Amino acid sequence: MTRVSDTHGPARDHAREALLSKEGLPGWLDPVVRAVETVRPTQLSRFLPPADGAGRQSAVLILFGDGTREDGQGGGAEAGRGPELLLMERAGSLRSHPGQPAFPGGALDPEDGDPRGDGPLRAALREAEEETGLDPAGVQLFGVLPKLYIPVSGFVVTPVLAWWREPTPVGVVDPAETARVFKAPVADLTDPANRVTTVHPSGHRGPAFLVESALVWGFTAGIIDRLLHFAGWERPWDREKQVPLDWRA
Repeated sequence: MTRVSDTHGPARDHAREALLSKEGLPGWLDPVVRAVETVRPTQLSRFLPPADGAGRQSAVLILFGDGTREDGQGGGAEAGRGPELLLMERAGSLRSHPGQPAFPGGALDPEDGDPRGDGPLRAALREAEEETGLDPAGVQLFGVLPKLYIPVSGFVVTPVLAWWREPTPVGVVDPAETARVFKAPVADLTDPANRVTTVHPSGHRGPAFLVESALVWGFTAGIIDRLLHFAGWERPWDREKQVPLDWRA
């Protein structure tokens, strides 16, 4: 395959599209696919990449599974949970966003390719494998959201959406990077009882989720919140139900 770093314009775009496929996706993902195709950057966040190109290029993998066991046969403790998202908790010793639940992901490496082409797609898969141990061969990338910005860490983030076509076992690969790996059922994320608003001492307020013994907040919660909204999965919830954060958050 031609590396997009060696291509320009339409060739770069073609290389990126070659890694994306909507073929064979389960019907329940249709609302997400439509949302990805139509959503605008300002509908996702007020924090957009700097116009001068500053910021460290990175990517996250937003991986949807169908809730069956890793062997794909159903049954077992996870059967019947329905669609779910793969999340991880960052190690508390990390400099950026320590201890926060997040999507698998990280900064682009040179070998990932052009940040303007398929680099973010390759980086999302590579980082997810390094952090959770999943097999990228069973992951089908189907969409990319607009690049967003995390001011506190200076990351320009490309959210890459995928379907876990052939689930494989996952878990902590390197405790220095990951504290735990878990799956959050979409049904729990949409349950109004699990939704809260976090309030930072700086005054910033944002959506959050209480799932799988974790408080999912910040950038990750913001993306989940917008996906649920634009996919039509959001249920009315009490936005006045607040959880305070401290200065270390």
